[in-house]
Amino acid sequence: MEHRKVLLTEDEMPRQWYNILADIAMNPPLGPDGNPVTPDKLAPVFPMNLIEQEVSSQRWIDIPEEVLGVLKIWRPSPLVRALNLEKALGTPARIYFKNESLSPPGSHKPNTAVPQAYYNKVFGIKRMTTETGAGQWGSALAFSCAQFGIECKVFMVRISFDQKPYRKSMMATWGANCVPSPSLETNAGRDALEKNPDTPGSLGIAISEAIEAAVTDTSGQTRYSLGSVLNHVLLHQTIIGLEAKKQMAKINEYPDVIIGCAGGGSNFAGLAFPFVYDKIHGKQIEIYPVEPAGCPTLTKAPFVYDHGDTSKYTPLLPMHSLGHAFVPAPFHAGGLRYHGMAPTVSQLVDEGLLTPKAVKQKEVFEAGVLLARTEGIIPAPETNHALATVIEEAKKAKEEGKEKVILFNWSGHGLLDLTAYESYFAGKIQDVEMTQAEITKAAQVFANHPRPQSLKSKR
Repeated sequence: MEHRKVLLTEDEMPRQWYNILADIAMNPPLGPDGNPVTPDKLAPVFPMNLIEQEVSSQRWIDIPEEVLGVLKIWRPSPLVRALNLEKALGTPARIYFKNESLSPPGSHKPNTAVPQAYYNKVFGIKRMTTETGAGQWGSALAFSCAQFGIECKVFMVRISFDQKPYRKSMMATWGANCVPSPSLETNAGRDALEKNPDTPGSLGIAISEAIEAAVTDTSGQTRYSLGSVLNHVLLHQTIIGLEAKKQMAKINEYPDVIIGCAGGGSNFAGLAFPFVYDKIHGKQIEIYPVEPAGCPTLTKAPFVYDHGDTSKYTPLLPMHSLGHAFVPAPFHAGGLRYHGMAPTVSQLVDEGLLTPKAVKQKEVFEAGVLLARTEGIIPAPETNHALATVIEEAKKAKEEGKEKVILFNWSGHGLLDLTAYESYFAGKIQDVEMTQAEITKAAQVFANHPRPQSLKSKR
């Protein structure tokens, strides 16, 4: 019998997150003096209960009941077999996706926004600040703060602020204050505007503004929240892959290929890390993080120590980076316009456990339209990057005559990204690809930074 979707009951939801730091070796974040950052140095930015998760090497971390109670609004999410896509491609591959578009904001982002809001509430925090690229993360944190009665302020990258007005409306509906970044409200924003009044903005600039807004609050009741990159964020997202494992086991399947789009690393890691654990312990599986050719962090940028934000408020993080001052071209996948990559994802790429890929904009939207016309859901431009690689792998399986099981993360719907689809149908979408000269120029900002040590996971 062909299963169109595989469901879990609420009682079957995972009760713990998987922490990959228990199974890989990592370079530590560094302070301005070049020494490892101690947890107390992060206290003005994050509540201590989240800092403890950030540095923990415990493999399994319990999910609080209060968090599970909110997650149950939409979780467990279904595992869906893309039968119509398989038929359209004529492939022997069996294609499954984890549908993370069913949360109230429409993406995977609340998987970490909810616990972050909860832990801040428990710690006594009254206000949270954050940045957002395409608006998915800002919407998720706005929703989550509303669930726990916390004020929320979002600095939204200017190009997305202009391109995606209804994301602002979602945030406002949940009670958040959303401003375009760079803004005149912070030193970081004013500095960016002085350098380039017409800047489209970047996640690096927006992160600087959000951190500055948090740490300059003299009441001590404001903290910053990040939607990707950091260990505790990716930890919370592993509920995706842990559910997927249970669902695939129900139908006696196991993936040969795992695929997810990658900007900062959260949705990709959420699906992939529970399977990376299997790969570390001997499973034969290919795992592909997919990024835009216009921001090729994993595929072309070096593995270095660099800042996570433009104004260098964050510690030096060991990651693949195009340089903290880099402002990507204003392509439509705003959630993937980030100069760096999660240190854990970067480490796994450096070890060869992950194989990154990059795709161009036209191919991305071709994939999104095909998926919408076969499976019915209109995917977000970010998700389309994963879809383009899914299609490539399915075609390869057809050429090779091999039955493969492909699992990918449907990270969000595109119902608030229809202007991007309009541009595609009007022939206005252009491929954006960085040249080596541009990459070399962007890399000048970390020329004098230390380099991460070469490490190997605990295999």
